[in-house]
Amino acid sequence: MSELRSRADDQQKIYQRWAPVYDRVYRGILRDGHRKLAALAAAAGTDILEIGVGTGLTLGHYPRHCRVTGIDISEHMIAWAREKARREKLHHVQALDVMDAHALTFADRSFDVVCLPFVITLIPEPERALDECARVLRPGGEIILASKLGDGAGLQGAIETAVAPLVRHIGWSSAFRIHRIVAWAERRGDFAAADILPVFPNGFFKIIRLKQRGLAG
Repeated sequence: MSELRSRADDQQKIYQRWAPVYDRVYRGILRDGHRKLAALAAAAGTDILEIGVGTGLTLGHYPRHCRVTGIDISEHMIAWAREKARREKLHHVQALDVMDAHALTFADRSFDVVCLPFVITLIPEPERALDECARVLRPGGEIILASKLGDGAGLQGAIETAVAPLVRHIGWSSAFRIHRIVAWAERRGDFAAADILPVFPNGFFKIIRLKQRGLAG
């Protein structure tokens, strides 16, 4: 647990530095992923939880009939997201709170969709966080992830592994593998990978839809 806390503290420091400039740096390169993720989420349900909301870059892309709740581990990012929601009159955003993805405070079966835009590779214990996503998801709902997800193959896989320690200093990860998410779904048995979609630039980022099988009751 001490290692987990240390990594969380490191992330807080990174995000504190990046919060004021995050939009300028990432708005353009992540826009395609944000738009597609928001559209897929809205097609899957109305009550949406976004984990790793950051400065709120995705919030404006959700249709206004949705009810969106956003969380982030960084109080600095949440402060920027709240100001953005206020300034841009994003009334479909219900709440923006500081929260740990490993221990969500929401009741079971609270949301139709859980979105993780460009954050899963940075969560210290991603499988534990995905278990929490599954807990708060209603039967038949979806977990939708957008991120830099490689398959570890060939030269690209070797490069991703080599640069992983470097990009971690800017709050990113390059060595996270698609099969890790698929393996989590297979172990649980109540999720199936519905789609793996390439997004800009040229499939460098990907979106994964994990569909929960309907449960009785």
